[in-house]
Amino acid sequence: MSDADLIKLYSGRILELAADMPATDPLTAPDAVVRKRSPLCGSTVTVSLTCEDGRITGYSQDVKACALGQASASVSGKEMIGLGLDEVRHGRDQLRAMLKQDGPVPDAPFAGFEVLTPARDYGNRHASILLALDATVEALESVGKALHDAT
Repeated sequence: MSDADLIKLYSGRILELAADMPATDPLTAPDAVVRKRSPLCGSTVTVSLTCEDGRITGYSQDVKACALGQASASVSGKEMIGLGLDEVRHGRDQLRAMLKQDGPVPDAPFAGFEVLTPARDYGNRHASILLALDATVEALESVGKALHDAT
């Protein structure tokens, strides 16, 4: 990767997002906690959430990732309250398509992922970028499964 490529990839906006991480206060009694790790780079994201009626009512994330993974978690972390599994899964799938298949920027509320379009060309960064949404989807699925198993 050349210096010009690095400058393009790590834009000022990406670095601003990485430095402004939302939803970092721990939850006292989460309904689910999921930790995801990218084996390629070692980035990790741990998501804790609470739900009511299938919607996220509390959200916390612990992000130990590269600037791209941090920027992605910053974008998604600002939008999680009030979302349900289908919405988060749809956003995650759109982000994956944007990165891997040159798809469009995800719909609202995840349109902020537009800042990560330069990462399309760097497949080794995609897993880190997807960590926060992958963890959130898994956490919501586990809450749904626990509710289903309880009935």
